Amino acid sequence: MIRNLLLTGGPGHEFDAIAGSLDELFREEGIDTIAVSDPVAMIAMLARATDDQRFDLLTVHALRWGMGAERYAHLREEQAYRLSSADAAVIKEFVARGGGLLALHTAVICFDTEPTWRELCGAAWNWERSSHPPVGDSSVSITHDGRDHPITAGLDGFTIHDEIYGFLDEGPDLAALLSSAHGGREHPLLWAHDVGSGRVVTDLLGHGVESIDHPIHRTVLRRAARWASGHDSGSAAERDHHPQTMRQAMMEQAMMEQAMMEQAMMEQAMMEPRQ
Repeated sequence: MIRNLLLTGGPGHEFDAIAGSLDELFREEGIDTIAVSDPVAMIAMLARATDDQRFDLLTVHALRWGMGAERYAHLREEQAYRLSSADAAVIKEFVARGGGLLALHTAVICFDTEPTWRELCGAAWNWERSSHPPVGDSSVSITHDGRDHPITAGLDGFTIHDEIYGFLDEGPDLAALLSSAHGGREHPLLWAHDVGSGRVVTDLLGHGVESIDHPIHRTVLRRAARWASGHDSGSAAERDHHPQTMRQAMMEQAMMEQAMMEQAMMEQAMMEPRQ
């Protein structure tokens, strides 16, 4: 059994519902998840885990940062958090010794003053420059590097209802596996790299349950969890790359896009004036 520690919680997102969808997805892959909403508890559980209780994977889908701007003053007492350099070192050691880190969506905003966390994620939100269009349907492309990586190999581009981050502070070695365009340029959405004996996957998708449950993104998340945790070989991975599995994901994507188009046509018809 693969053991996963999930950090969830924060403002502006349906974190509880998303955590439920992630837990269901992980359980399908034989991954047992313990979810916490307190970063202090997360660090303590990583630090004190004995060899037989050690986690294979740390997943962060949370929104906890310093909240220095005045517009967040009303949230600071309950939500503000600054990761110390010592606690960041605990996370880095966990990964470097062979653990996996799956940093999802808002993870690149978390712990915004800690350089070690930014280095682990490979990119970080810049409060002066980073932005995203309104949540909506966006086209996602498989990059050149993505066609050869086990997380995204064999997949085609897709459309997803999500919040697409852009203009982040990107690390010099970031090699995107997925990307999407807005603001006049392509932005990386998914990348992966090694840290010591461990692995890190950063996935900027995942604003809501609809994103987690999207058939192709769900395939990406399954593969990412296995790859990051070092369990990316065997029957589960073979099943995921099987042509029948891929065809099913593509069919589900086509059905979803058709339903979205029909819904848009119905809404347009309702808005037109009656004669």
